[in-house]
Amino acid sequence: MQKLRNKTGTTRRQRAVPDYWDAVRQRDHSFDGTFFYSVATTGVYCRPSCPARLAKRENVAFHASCADAEAARFRPCKRCKPNEPSLREQQAEKIALACRIINEAEEPPKLDMLAGAVGLSPHHFHRVFKSIVGLTPKAFAAALRQRRLHENLASGCSVTEAIHASGFNSAGRLYAKSKDYLGMTPTEFRSGGKGATLRFAVGKCSLGSVLVAASENGVAAIFLGDDPDVLIADLQRRFPRAALVGGDTSFEDIVAKVVGLIEAPRLDVELPLDIRGTAFQHQVWRALRDIPAGTTATYSEIAERIGMPKAVRAVAAACAANKIAVAIPCHRVVRSNGALSGYRWGVDRKRRLIAREAKT
Repeated sequence: MQKLRNKTGTTRRQRAVPDYWDAVRQRDHSFDGTFFYSVATTGVYCRPSCPARLAKRENVAFHASCADAEAARFRPCKRCKPNEPSLREQQAEKIALACRIINEAEEPPKLDMLAGAVGLSPHHFHRVFKSIVGLTPKAFAAALRQRRLHENLASGCSVTEAIHASGFNSAGRLYAKSKDYLGMTPTEFRSGGKGATLRFAVGKCSLGSVLVAASENGVAAIFLGDDPDVLIADLQRRFPRAALVGGDTSFEDIVAKVVGLIEAPRLDVELPLDIRGTAFQHQVWRALRDIPAGTTATYSEIAERIGMPKAVRAVAAACAANKIAVAIPCHRVVRSNGALSGYRWGVDRKRRLIAREAKT
């Protein structure tokens, strides 16, 4: 029985062949480089995505590498050129070059300049860049600037130095959007939250302990857990120099609303939020809030909804970075097969939340 060698070096028997044939019939680019197929009647071998006319199944054989196909006396197809880098690989190299240019530039490069540097038209470059990176060139550059700003502020630079070193030309424009970038002003971020005031309280619910923290703008954190002291310590780690103030009587109303979200998820609870994250995370979190209670969505579906179908892993990372449990319902996101994946506050809590919402 024919054996095929996979990427890990182990072998798998003929049972894998039907999947390979389906890949050839569908001209599936995702299998390019995984295997090659040869056609006995033409004497050539191709990559799975080759656009050539489909051969008859009985004339097709599969090979683990170009060397294996050529050892069997087949020559490379002149149309798909399987012994050369694929179009996708060539595009990936061009996009990697563009990313390096963006990373090394003092100011975000213009689209026309980036496209010209890699030899593509601006429209085609924009489409290819987004399909590979999961972000547009502009969004990618903005994400780099935000990361640099975080790093420069944390390194001890002055606020002015950090702003200009991160590629922001206008301090005024940055301050106007500082809550989107940092969740607070640059000065507050640099000081570890010094000057910021967060009221907090810990309550009880059917899922254990729940910590609610809020700024003057709205709820900034909802943590779930078993030990109240651990939840408070987590809040202190996140804002080591912020003023943490125990919630007063009026704050109990906010905690009650949060508990209401947990216990009765279909109630129409108005809860102002102080959402702190990157622009991409904001996109994902907005999409999560659009998932109706009692239903779920997959990571790939969320990626599709925000217009970035290739950014599935980035969507999963944004869900993991969510710090406002239940109000931003990352528990409603599941794997493509419906299985529950990791949850910041425990998979068992995720299972119970989904089951409760389905019943109500």
